[in-house]
Amino acid sequence: MIRLLLVDDHAIMRESLRAVLEREPDIKVLGEAGEGETALALVRGLAPDLVLSDINMPGIDGIELTQRIVRASPRVKVLALSTHLGQRFVAQMLEAGAQGYVNKAAGRDELLRAIRAVAAGERYLCKEVVAMLRNPSVGEGEDAQAKLGRREIEILKKLALGETPSAIAASLYIAPGIVEIHQNNILRKLNLRDIAGLTQYAIREGLISP
Repeated sequence: MIRLLLVDDHAIMRESLRAVLEREPDIKVLGEAGEGETALALVRGLAPDLVLSDINMPGIDGIELTQRIVRASPRVKVLALSTHLGQRFVAQMLEAGAQGYVNKAAGRDELLRAIRAVAAGERYLCKEVVAMLRNPSVGEGEDAQAKLGRREIEILKKLALGETPSAIAASLYIAPGIVEIHQNNILRKLNLRDIAGLTQYAIREGLISP
């Protein structure tokens, strides 16, 4: 029996994953968490065999969570489940100690293969990650995102959600002109033309929900 903990900041995603996994006779979902601190407490209290974790989460992200799990509970294995396929994210998760990496767009069968492989002590990388590692240009979009600063990512999300530069400036206590400078820099760094393209990018990369 594979005793598993789900970690994702989207409740709908956790519910969907639980519905899939609880149909499997060899997998038992012990619990779920929407952020890192709760996940760490559950790892200590439930001692799962495997943690299925997203990367982008409030507070402790999936990379730091993996590092702390591996350091405190080396017997517990971590499998990353993410929309991010850029080299930076994959490399950081594997360096942190994750034993597998699966795209959230993967089908049920591949996810189950990954869970069983990692639980058995094997490394599992989904086909998209393998393709990216063989051809680094596959992950160029996320490498561009890696060039953005924390404030730029914050402003990117607000712009993609339809907030005006003046509203963003007021909420961040900065001048509207500064927001416009950030906006232009973001578009340039991501090789995008306008806010419509930026919004599509943010949805595709999981920065905002559609």
